[in-house]
Parts: sequence; C-alpha cells; structure tokens
Amino acid sequence: MGFDTLLVANRGEIAVRIIRSARELGLRTVAVHSVADAGAAHTHLADESVLLGPAPAAQSYLLADRVVEAALATGAGAIHPGYGFLSENAAFARAAEAAGLVFVGPRPEHLEVFGSKHTARDAARAAGVPMLAGTGLLESSDEALARADVVGYPVMLKATAGGGGIGMRACHSPAELADAWEAVRRTAGASFGSAGVFLERLITAARHVEVQVFGDGDGTVVSLGDRDCSLQRRHQKVVEEAPAPGLPDAVRAEIADAARRLCASVAYRSAGTVEYVYDAERGEAAFLEVNTRLQVEHPVTEAVWGIDLVAWMLRLAQGDTTMLDEPLTPSGHAVEARVYAENPDRDHLPSAGTVTAVRLPGGARVDTWIEPGAEVTTHYDPLLAKVITTGTDRAQAWDALGDALAATTIGGVATNLGLLRAIGATPAVRAATHHTGTLADVADADPRVEVVRPGMLTTVQDWPGRTGLWHVGIPPSGPMDDLSFRLGNRALGNADGAPGLECTLDGPTLRFRTPATVMVTGAPAPVTLDGMAVPQWEPIDVPAGGTLSVGAPSAGMRTYLLVRGGLDVPGVLGSAATFDLGRIGGTTGSPLRPGDLLPLGRPAPDLAPAAPV
Repeated sequence: MGFDTLLVANRGEIAVRIIRSARELGLRTVAVHSVADAGAAHTHLADESVLLGPAPAAQSYLLADRVVEAALATGAGAIHPGYGFLSENAAFARAAEAAGLVFVGPRPEHLEVFGSKHTARDAARAAGVPMLAGTGLLESSDEALARADVVGYPVMLKATAGGGGIGMRACHSPAELADAWEAVRRTAGASFGSAGVFLERLITAARHVEVQVFGDGDGTVVSLGDRDCSLQRRHQKVVEEAPAPGLPDAVRAEIADAARRLCASVAYRSAGTVEYVYDAERGEAAFLEVNTRLQVEHPVTEAVWGIDLVAWMLRLAQGDTTMLDEPLTPSGHAVEARVYAENPDRDHLPSAGTVTAVRLPGGARVDTWIEPGAEVTTHYDPLLAKVITTGTDRAQAWDALGDALAATTIGGVATNLGLLRAIGATPAVRAATHHTGTLADVADADPRVEVVRPGMLTTVQDWPGRTGLWHVGIPPSGPMDDLSFRLGNRALGNADGAPGLECTLDGPTLRFRTPATVMVTGAPAPVTLDGMAVPQWEPIDVPAGGTLSVGAPSAGMRTYLLVRGGLDVPGVLGSAATFDLGRIGGTTGSPLRPGDLLPLGRPAPDLAPAAPV
C-alpha cells in the first residue's frame, strides 16, 4: 500500500490543505485543475499540475477517467478526493482501485451504503442508532401523502442522493407536500441523477450536531467528539464549533456510541461523519446521514483533539494504523467561520471577480486558496476561506473569532464577512440557544453601500493618489479635480485624501445599507435622495435603505461623492485609487459594477465636520 506520490483530485482550500499535509509526510504531490484554475494556489504548491479541461466541473473535476489517467501519467500511487466533486463517488473509487491506485477514503461499498439516505437509514436502524420517524423511498405523491399522515406534519421531503441542502422541502400541510413532490424530484434528478425521495418528521428549531469518526477498515472505529453545525442559511453550514454546546452528557455519549457502532458494523475505513438532528425541547437526537469523506468543518475537531485528519487519512492509506492506538484527550473549544464569495444584500448571490487584496488575521488558523490576483468564478462552490479560532472555553473561542474576523479583509469580490461578524454578536448564539433557523434573523451590520447603477465611469479615488511609478508602467492616479475632492472630505471631517468616488459624465445610483452622511461636489449635476432633489456641496444624511442618485453634469465632466469616514478600501502600491487597465485599486480593480459593495469607514471621533463650503 506504500506510495510516494499523491494526486489531489480537488481544488480550493482543501486541495491546498491536502498538499501541505502530504508534504509534511514527505510525499510528492500532483494537482489537477481546470482552465479557470490555471495558476491557482494548489497548482503552484504541488510538485506537478495537470490540466483536466474547461472551467465547468462536468468538463474537468468530475471527469473520473481523466483524473485516473492523470494519476497514472504522473506516477502517482494514490488519489485523495478531498470533499465535493468525486469524493463520494463509488464508481470513481472503484476505477481508481482497478487501475492499481490507492483511494484515500472509504471503500466503494461504504460510499454506496451511505451514499443514498434511504440505505443509510436502513443500516443505521439495523445498528440501533436513534431514528426520526420517516419512510423509505416513495413511489408517488399519493403514497407520500398517505405516509405523511402516519408520520405527522410537519415533514421534510428529502432527496435520497446528494447533500448541501439541495433537494429538501419542508412541508407543513398536505397541500404543501403535493406542491413540493414534483419540484423536489426534479431538482434531485437534475442535481444527483436520482429522483428518489423519502419523508422524515420535521423538527422545528432543530440543532444539527455530528460526530467525527475514523476507522481502520477492519472493524476498529474511534469517535473524535462532536460538532455543532446549526448555524446555517438555506441548509448550508456557515459557522461550526466543537464540542457541540449544551448537549446533555447522556445525549453526547449516546450519539458517539451510536456513530461508532454504525460505522463498525460495516468495518468503515478512513474519516467519516455521522450527522444527527437534535431536538433541544425533547432532549433527543436522531440520525440524519453519514458523510463518507472529510468534512469542510473538520478543522474544529483537529483543533480540539490536537490531530491532523488529512495526515491520518494518508497514513492509513499507506497501511499505518498506529494513530488509532494513541491515547487522545480533547481540550478547549474551537469555532470555524466559512468566508464565502457572495452578496448577503442580494440573497447571497455568488460573487465573481479578481481578488484585489487579502488581509488575514494573526493568531488564527486560516485555510484558504485565495491570494491577490486570484480569479473567483461562479463555476465552483463560493468558499474562499475558513477562519478557525480556539480557546480554553467556548466564550474565549468565540471572542477570538470576533477579533479574527475584524482583522480579515478580502477585496475584489463581495463576501459574507459582515454577516459572520454579526453572528458572533448574536445573543442566541453566545447563549447556545441557536438552531438551524437562527440566521434567518441575523443581518450584516457592517457599514456599506450597494451599487444599483454604476454610472458611465465611476471609480474609487484618493488624494494624492498613486504617484511615482511611471518607471514601472503605472501612471499617476487620483481625482482630476482634486480641489473639489479635498474640500468635500474636509467639510465632512475626513482627512483631505480619504477615498471617495469620482463620477465621469454620469453618476451612480447607490443604496445605503447603513446610515451615512455624504456630500456631492464637483461639476453641477442633479442629485436625488429617494427621488427627492438634494443640494450639492452640503452634507446629506442618508438613512439606512436610502437610495442616492447622481446624474449627468450640466457643465464639466466630473462630480465627486464623499462619505463621512471615507470608503474603507485597502491601498495597493500606496493608494486606494482605481487603475482599471492595471486592474488594481478600488474594491475590484475596475470601475463600479452593478451589485458591487463599497465598505464605509467609520468617522474619526476627534474630527469634527467643517462648516458647509
């Protein structure tokens, strides 16, 4: 089973993590990638990289035969699938093993038995795992309606294949179930190639807890504690922690023992997770599913138990089982926040673009693949980074997470960082009374402006701008009418050079998500707030939700929009000014685009606004 070269069949932060763990074990690594990921972090960290195909995953990362061919062509002896893509594909695991390669994960038969939720439920029931009331696979909507009457409403109609919250619909009445039947089957068939569905009793205000397991493939399985993954939006996990807070000791022991028992019953191999739904009102936990792979949230378990699960998987794949003989004791608490490229103000619509700036916190573990210049596309999962903090207790770990998120900046794409910061300040979360629906009432509180209409050519500028770099091909930047720019800043109490907007020929329409005080200077132009005309050269108080529009100048070309506190835009080569040909500066390296978010700075407490100009 020994091998000295590992192919990593994934991308993003998990590919980076696997490559680094493999390197620490002395292994040579091969990265595969799509055209969109050429030059991505995992490709230049690996010893060798292989192009699989175009950007769409179906034409690259999901091509099992191309991945196996790449492993054989580069002399790799093993494939680590990471998570997502082919990680739970039994046919891929079999193809790898048939080609003489080691599949770093569970056996194909484990992927099969736990890959479909209805067969996983059968195995769990046989192993005596606590279960929710539910059904097997359903053949028709009439059968679903009849069985729902027995289970009792509300129920969850669920696809038997897949995950990530796809193919699930909560139904509170027969009418809702009848309406959901075809939609869920259609979604499941399109997403997973299987339209099979079943019912489970729906627990309102439920918590999502899970147990990390690791097996040697010969019947020995260890439990590595539990995690809470209840902080979700649309069934997608956002923040996780270990151990799960507020679980009664009896429930904690029961789910750990049941997870070991279930996985030992099939002689499970490698890392896996047994997921449960916890009903805090009843004090009961019930089986959900088994994830036959490494989980995105595995770092919180690693932090609490002092282990490297990726290294364990690689060692086991080489025949080493001694890690299961090591006595382990958990210590402290850990929290993980997932940073996504998405716009919370647009129903979490995925965001794409070039990463222009990255500032990561010291003192925290950050698993990421992004760096300045990285291209974020909508072809793949929008996960950019995971920020993991620890503490001797839960409060300390959450406090550390708040500090780490406050010190994190990612420019060029919209992110959920503001929402993550708000989560850590939510009383229900800090009191551990949260559930899977808690985030529906948590909003991003970071000061920001959304671009509704960008105008003809609107850019972020500062004064004096980016100068002294002509010798390397970067022309001077900054506001053309720097007097209007500086006077507007001064009137608002800002430093003269605080970043603001320069609007050329026609200005933008901006929606302020938080209150702000602004001033429009420069060439005379119509300015409206929520449709009502407002003056230039005077401070304007914009309420949260207010929409400010700047029209075309009646004379001259350029107007300026300054905000008290300035725009919170990181500097590049000494300036926040946008240089669009060089794709640097501003928030995206480009003029404003619809949907862009402009972070607002906070006014300096010791600077009083000047009198109106």
